[in-house]
Amino acid sequence: MITILLNLLLSVKFIYAIVPGKSVHSLSGKKRRKPRSGNDMKYKAATIKDIAQALGLSTSTVSRALRDSHEISAATKQLVLDHAAQLNYHPNPIALSLKEKKSRSIGVMVSEIANSFFSQTINGIESVANEKGYTVIISQSHESFEKEVRTLQYLASRSIDGLLISVSSATKDLAPLKALHQYGFPIVFFDRIVEEIATHQVRVDNFQGAYNATTHLLQQGYRRIGCITNSAHLSITRERVAGYVAALDKAGIRLPASLIKYCFHGGMLQEEVSDAVQELLQEKKRPDAIFATSDKLTTGCMRALKKAKLDVPKDIGLTGFSNSDLIELLHAPITVVRQPAFEMGQVATELLLQLIESKRPVKDFETRVLQTSLITPP
Repeated sequence: MITILLNLLLSVKFIYAIVPGKSVHSLSGKKRRKPRSGNDMKYKAATIKDIAQALGLSTSTVSRALRDSHEISAATKQLVLDHAAQLNYHPNPIALSLKEKKSRSIGVMVSEIANSFFSQTINGIESVANEKGYTVIISQSHESFEKEVRTLQYLASRSIDGLLISVSSATKDLAPLKALHQYGFPIVFFDRIVEEIATHQVRVDNFQGAYNATTHLLQQGYRRIGCITNSAHLSITRERVAGYVAALDKAGIRLPASLIKYCFHGGMLQEEVSDAVQELLQEKKRPDAIFATSDKLTTGCMRALKKAKLDVPKDIGLTGFSNSDLIELLHAPITVVRQPAFEMGQVATELLLQLIESKRPVKDFETRVLQTSLITPP
């Protein structure tokens, strides 16, 4: 039996020994390549040189044809364009940025994309930027100054052409932004603005929006109105608290400062909002209504009140800033201050592109103030 098996083995010309993780070899000692799988293949973008070699043209001719140069005949242009489409050729953005000294990209920094106001603002930004041929790079600070600075450094190192920014709750040191601005880097502030840096700014009439919301609660018969707001040093906080106080003053109402609660993270942490609501409810004379000054704070208050088993508006009144459509779907929808977020994004982007594309240094800056709407449920 052993003799028969040996004869069978010897009659085979090549025997392959396959060892895991090793190449495949034959008995002759020659290495045989394993077939490459799709995962082993590395993507290689088509280049102008590839098109030139395939068509027997010079790279300069192909380049001019792709740029629709008058020096190239219509027939050659079409030939080049057709082959470029077959190869799925796209211009190299890095090469273009080096040539034009522009990346045709802008950075956008907000506190949180999940915030309905900021998501709508970003839609407005992209609607203008894409139409003008710019790419938008979006980042979030999550209300962290350190992350904001790191992101600024990253975006600047990637040679973006300009920046749209709504600063974080923690941003008190303006040195990083001032340094960029002093070197001529185009910056436009929106929503949360910075007065100390001379550039374009876009915001809503925060004072009037808060005034209208507080007046609405007063008209509903509420008199002891608490306020839950963002970080104390933000521009939107100062302006909205001022509007709230002005409405109370006009009604002849003086309330203690303890009825104003500041949430540093602006509603990103539900625990922070819940603590603020509980502090208001534990006042000796409990508020009969609450005014919240931002999207996340408004929805956060609703959650906290529900957890406290308080019905809105039966047990306590509530109104606030909110761009969320979900408010309308609630069992007891509330009156809210709605901001023109999409329009804000559009206006801010248009102003930024003016700075980027201006051939001369811009010295006259605008502050655009958009109006809010008080949305009352039917």
